[in-house]
Amino acid sequence: MINKLKNLYRKYEEIISYLFLGVLTTVVSFGSYLIFANLFFPEKTDLDIQIANVLSWICAVTFAYTTNRTWVFKSKAKGKAQIKEMFEFTLARVASLIVDMAMMYILYSVIHMNDTIAKIIVQFVIVAMNYILSKVIIFKKVDETK
Repeated sequence: MINKLKNLYRKYEEIISYLFLGVLTTVVSFGSYLIFANLFFPEKTDLDIQIANVLSWICAVTFAYTTNRTWVFKSKAKGKAQIKEMFEFTLARVASLIVDMAMMYILYSVIHMNDTIAKIIVQFVIVAMNYILSKVIIFKKVDETK
């Protein structure tokens, strides 16, 4: 039984690691969003929500790049390849930020959903989107001799 579990873990290690660290990234994103939205923007205007969202995005992207690079995709890129990797990671996260902001606008400003519930819904979409972009574009296996 233990060997079966170990084999399953090895087979799905990348996805399991991504989901675990994705949960932690979501905690960073959500936690920092709550801090920014509630402490700095108690009025919660439409603009306040978007600013809090962008600030939480910066915190989450910083955390996510480090953890994804190191523990999920185990990138060995160095030099120019690492700079390219960071650029692509940031660009992909900008794309997901646009989706995040659009969804927050629709759910909070148009539909008038509670901002906390809206943020939770949006996070599920963003986690899936970010995994696909990271796996397919950013952390594809690179030639370590370059």
